[in-house]
Amino acid sequence: MIRFTLKCDQDHSFDSWFQSGEAFEKLRAAGMVACAQCGSAKVAKSLMAPAVRTETARPLAAKSEQETAIEKLRQEVEANSDYVGVRFAEEARKMHDGDAPARSIYGEAKPEEAIKLLEDGVPVVPLPFASRKQTN
Repeated sequence: MIRFTLKCDQDHSFDSWFQSGEAFEKLRAAGMVACAQCGSAKVAKSLMAPAVRTETARPLAAKSEQETAIEKLRQEVEANSDYVGVRFAEEARKMHDGDAPARSIYGEAKPEEAIKLLEDGVPVVPLPFASRKQTN
């Protein structure tokens, strides 16, 4: 996981976590990264100071508060949701359209599928972690 400090075209700054720099670029290009304050999708990375490890810094094995929170979220999602793998967009749409009973699900969707769901009013959000499950 990597944290980037981001800035939108309205000069709002915010931080967000991504699986990798490449993941950030793909999500940004697909319009899936938006300003936390105004919702603008015109977002860029800001200059950031690197995290420098000192003698008093925590050991590498210790988890930060953010890592602990993300792990807790992962456990909650996995315990309380059905994993649907690459069928995520299809299942979310079925529930939204009333063709399947509503339930909590998680899985994978291509950026263009996620954008289409959002455009159609289907409430979906990206999770800040990759699934441990195998895709279907």
